[in-house]
Amino acid sequence: MAGRRRRRSGSSLGRFLAVAAFLPIASRSPVYARLMRVLIQDDRVATSRKAVLGGALAYVILPFDIIPDDIPLAGVFDDLIVVVLAIDIFFEGVPEDVLVERLAEVGIERDTFDRDLGQLRRLTPRPVRRLAGQVADGVGLVVAAARTSGIGPRVRAWINKEGSFA
Repeated sequence: MAGRRRRRSGSSLGRFLAVAAFLPIASRSPVYARLMRVLIQDDRVATSRKAVLGGALAYVILPFDIIPDDIPLAGVFDDLIVVVLAIDIFFEGVPEDVLVERLAEVGIERDTFDRDLGQLRRLTPRPVRRLAGQVADGVGLVVAAARTSGIGPRVRAWINKEGSFA
């Protein structure tokens, strides 16, 4: 029994230290929210990367989860991992010059940004991040194909057509 108690307190200490490591990031969250906003509004950032953020937001808002939210602690972690992956994929898709420009605009130092992003990346294993990045690249291919096909105006015309129930 004593061994079990030690493990529990050790894991509790580990969880506490992991959460404590993210407190500095949490204190900068308003600045990071501004950074995300200006990058989302920037036309130089790929639409596919913005779509990944939208997908993550939908995942968090909608009641459908990989792990139901009713399960204590574990139900929240899948949402957290999806959000972290989306943020990571989004920033990977931002052109370097745009990122540098926007970091300066909102007042975040580059080394602070790199350190904070590194801490977020530690939450998810590298193979999961790699797979999620490939999904984002696939979304980018679909977006590019839709643009070159000219399907957008046709779909908008169909939706706006009188009598359409789309």
